[in-house]
Amino acid sequence: MRVLAIDHVQLAMPEGGEAAARQFYSELLGIGEIPKPPHLAKRGGCWFEQGALKVHLGVEKAFQPAKKAHPAFLVDDLAALRSRLTAAGFTPREDEPLEGCDRCYVDDPFGNRLELMERDSSP
Repeated sequence: MRVLAIDHVQLAMPEGGEAAARQFYSELLGIGEIPKPPHLAKRGGCWFEQGALKVHLGVEKAFQPAKKAHPAFLVDDLAALRSRLTAAGFTPREDEPLEGCDRCYVDDPFGNRLELMERDSSP
């Protein structure tokens, strides 16, 4: 027996945050929304998926944003994404360099920390 992969990442959001989640994850990050199964949809939240990338946001009544724990998303044009996020009012934060990639952090609309990474294309 062994763990094979991560199926999805679940992040918490406050009740009623679906519109903000859609604007951020679908419109800004470009991860399409898929319908939640009917028996789970009644709980609120949103699911965003694109190929193997699956980000689920679930409503948590006593919501607290994840400030340290975070998913790291690989992107293909980090400079353009930084500009898009900044124009939408989200401030990317730089951190110490990580060999082989350019990266930054940004908080989603609920204060959850996300890492955005672009691998260096140089050999």
